[in-house]
Amino acid sequence: MFNEFEFDKMRRLPKYVFAEVGELKMSERRKGADVIDFSMGNPDGPAPEHIREKLIEASAKPHNHGYSASKGIYKLRLAITNWYKRRYDVDLDPDTETVATMGSKEGYAHLIQAIVNPGDMAVVPDPAYPIHAYAFALAGGNVQKMELPYDEDFNLLEDQFFHNLEKAFQDSFVKPKYVVVNFPHNPTTVTCQQSFYERIVAMAKKERFYIISDIAYADITFDGYKTPSILTVPGAKDVAVESFTLSKSYNMAGWRVGFIVGNKKLVGALQKIKSWLDYGMFTPIQIAATIALDGPQECVAEFTDKYYRRQKVVIETFNQAGWAIRPTKASMFLWAEIPQELQHLGSLEFAKRLLVEAKVAVSPGIGFGEYGDKYVRIALIENEKRIRQAAKNIKTFLAQAKQNAPKQAQ
Repeated sequence: MFNEFEFDKMRRLPKYVFAEVGELKMSERRKGADVIDFSMGNPDGPAPEHIREKLIEASAKPHNHGYSASKGIYKLRLAITNWYKRRYDVDLDPDTETVATMGSKEGYAHLIQAIVNPGDMAVVPDPAYPIHAYAFALAGGNVQKMELPYDEDFNLLEDQFFHNLEKAFQDSFVKPKYVVVNFPHNPTTVTCQQSFYERIVAMAKKERFYIISDIAYADITFDGYKTPSILTVPGAKDVAVESFTLSKSYNMAGWRVGFIVGNKKLVGALQKIKSWLDYGMFTPIQIAATIALDGPQECVAEFTDKYYRRQKVVIETFNQAGWAIRPTKASMFLWAEIPQELQHLGSLEFAKRLLVEAKVAVSPGIGFGEYGDKYVRIALIENEKRIRQAAKNIKTFLAQAKQNAPKQAQ
């Protein structure tokens, strides 16, 4: 009898919590339930018309159907540098400091594969977007978790962050080589100020580590807040790279277009590993992405306004239903603390009950780390009519939960 091999990398990955909720969601839908889905950050609606038209035009040309450039065609890399110059007044070399990726998730995972040696340590705040931590496990590295500190308005508590970071360095059994930061943060929506990047760049130069900054939700900001970039800090390119994606800003999630820019050594490593692993995105998609970055930006403002309106409707209607949720200054999510009477369930069980009993799907906070277990993430991907219906369902669900609370306590 053949003895099966063990796959050690797969054993380092935990069960994907979101898959459990996803399976339950599909089970409810197969039964005919109308599930109102806030669980995945999947933008609704198509990419803007001018971007789609460019894709159609480019795909009609036969020479665009061959292999492409793994690091991105030059015009796309130039558009990326133009975007940074317009938005942040940062100068980037399209050849040595820029690489186009198949979405920011692929770029991040392959970057970690390229730069991490077995046993290397990274510090990742908790909660975190799962790949931020588990890309290191897949690369044979290790992760030192630290709690992400923030106030009730989802502002980063800078002093506490650096206290936690210093402690993480002290607690680590090997000196960390990498620190991952992500603002606006997924899942918590926490935002930071420019001073944060100035301090962490200074610390990186002193302690000798690289910073990997993810600003996937940089464009989706409200009430005058503007997402800063680490690359505006003098000397940041000595120690940092930054990633972005077109998925959210331009409703291009399924197109899989992103980029990583900054430090030449890290960008070069990603370019090299991609040259071995892929032939780049379909060229017409890259051409259309060039138009997205260089073309009219009114669409970004329209999408942002849509998320802002939906956030206000969620907060108003869910609060009226008995679930107090606080607003945020950025991203397409709300980070919602589980109602007090149901916190004993934990986020996974709460999410499952909410799905089965209220037909509302959310992402359990435990899927993002142990410090997320009192929360669920709500993605603003349903229209306002559906949000109001969800609030009605939740009101009934919470009323029943309060009625049952004394029985549970007995």
